Amino acid sequence: MTASVTLAFCTYNRAWRLPKLLASIRAQTCSVPFDILAVNNNSQDNTLEVLSELQNLPGAELKVVTETQQGITFARNRAIKECLNKGVMIFIDDDELPLPGLIEAASKSICQDGFNIVGGKVILELDCPRPKWLTDMYLPFLAAVDYGEEAFVITDTTSPLWTANIAYDMSLFRDHANLRFDPRFNRIGSDIGGGEDMQLFKQCLALPNIRIRYEPQMQVQHHIEAWRVKRLYFLKLHYRCGYKQAKFNQAEYQGKTLFGIPGFLFIQVLKQSWHSLIIQLKGQPEALRQWMNACHTLGMLKGYRAKNSS
Repeated sequence: MTASVTLAFCTYNRAWRLPKLLASIRAQTCSVPFDILAVNNNSQDNTLEVLSELQNLPGAELKVVTETQQGITFARNRAIKECLNKGVMIFIDDDELPLPGLIEAASKSICQDGFNIVGGKVILELDCPRPKWLTDMYLPFLAAVDYGEEAFVITDTTSPLWTANIAYDMSLFRDHANLRFDPRFNRIGSDIGGGEDMQLFKQCLALPNIRIRYEPQMQVQHHIEAWRVKRLYFLKLHYRCGYKQAKFNQAEYQGKTLFGIPGFLFIQVLKQSWHSLIIQLKGQPEALRQWMNACHTLGMLKGYRAKNSS
């Protein structure tokens, strides 16, 4: 297979961001040839017109495809399909900008150092002033990634890598035809709480002889819209994650249940809610984190109910 590299991004109704994004990608340098893939997911704005104009500009070749099945999992799986004959595919999002050295660092880690997957830093750029309650503890829930300045091998889920900044040796997808983003965890438009990238990350970790690296020289700047910098966003995110975790859990719960729902979850959500209320009344800064836990458990309650009623 060719040793070339493709930087892929999926896009939906963000035409205004595309010129700067493409300029940043084309400003990258790499010792291996690279091109660009844009997967348009039925955008209703002038995305296709803008991409058509950008195809005519100098620099790395831009290929444009439209994925008609709506949602991020279908768009990302289309990107995989389009890049199956490539050596390396790099994923970033359409609300990001790659910083200098990203493509070279990804290519070197895979083509020279023999890693199957490599990911790096995701640096947040907020669309609004950062509120005092948004401490560093909450930044990973906005897809921030910063595991330090030293590269290391990842062997478990304690240091996850997101599709906001990740590269794959495409032989993974050629050798494992079922290794794809799970459509059950699909997100459409501005929906939240998909979890599709974490599901794929877990599948990859389970593969034999897999080699995954955190590479701090791979960096993207991730634009965060103001509507996400709200406490309610974090609560909804955890509710949705809990819901999908329970609904799509393949293992059958063996303990006591009520209406098909594990009995302990009822007690847990009451305890978590009470504890959250107490520490909020005390004005303790970790109150939001406790409410997030309670929302996750409540989502699991709803998810188990949906699973058993389907």
